[in-house]
Amino acid sequence: MTTEVLKHRVLRDLVFCELPGFRPLTLDLHLPAAGPAPVVLYVHGGGWRLGSRRSFGPNFTTDGSFGRIVAAGFAVASVDYRLSGEAVFPAQVDDVRAALGWLREHAAEYSLDASRIVAWGESAGATLASLVALEPESGVAGVIDWYGPSDLIAFAALSDPAELANTRESQWLGGTALDLPEAARAASPALRANADAPPFLIAHGDADAFVPQSQSSDFADALRSQGVPVDFTSVPGANHMWNGVADTAPLLGAALDFARKVTAQ
Repeated sequence: MTTEVLKHRVLRDLVFCELPGFRPLTLDLHLPAAGPAPVVLYVHGGGWRLGSRRSFGPNFTTDGSFGRIVAAGFAVASVDYRLSGEAVFPAQVDDVRAALGWLREHAAEYSLDASRIVAWGESAGATLASLVALEPESGVAGVIDWYGPSDLIAFAALSDPAELANTRESQWLGGTALDLPEAARAASPALRANADAPPFLIAHGDADAFVPQSQSSDFADALRSQGVPVDFTSVPGANHMWNGVADTAPLLGAALDFARKVTAQ
C-alpha cells in the first residue's frame, strides 16, 4: 500500500520477516524524493509490550517527526517487532536485526544507501536499537538512543521486590533479572559496550519517572570507557517520552545533526 504523506512517499506494510507461528513483521518506508538516501532505522518504544511503527511518540506530530527526517534527506524505515506477549528476549533483537538485513538486501530496489544506516529508538526501542548496533560487524553508522533502559540488573535493583515480576523488563526477559542474570546481561546495552561500537547520541530527561537517567549516563560512561564517541544530553525537567518539554523540535533537530554527522560522505 502506498500513500502520500507530507509530500513524501510512504510505502506501508512491507513484510521484512515471516517466522512460523508468528504474524508477519512489517515496516513502513518513508522515502525522500532523491536517492540513494541514508537511512534511519526507527524502533518504537512501549516497554516491549505495546506500541506501533506508525507513531514516533506522543509528543511529536507526523509532520514534525517522520516528515522532518525525510525533509532532511533521509529515508526512514519504521519497524514493528514481536511484543513481549508474543515472544520474549531475544526475539525482539532478532526482529530488529532482520529489519536491518532486509534494508541492505533491498537497498537498490528502494534507492537506499545501505552503507549509511542510523539506528534510532526511544525507550524500549532504544534498547533494541543499541543492542543490534553493538553486535560485531553491525555496520550501523551511529545510534540515537532516547531514554532507553541500558542495564536491566541495575534497573531491577531499584524495583520493589514484590512487584519485580510484573515490570516491563521482567515480562520482556520472561523472568526477573535476578532469576535470569545471564539473559539480563545479554539484554543490557551498557554491559555489552565494546570498542567496535559506532558513535552514540544519548538523550534523557532528568525528571524521568519511568527510566532513571542513570541508565543513560552510566551507558554513556561504559561506551566512553571503550573509546566510543558519545554525545550525552541531559534534558532539564523532561519526564519519559519528553513529557514536560514545551518544544520537542530542538531535540529532534539535535538528533538530525548527529545523523548527518555520522553519515556524512
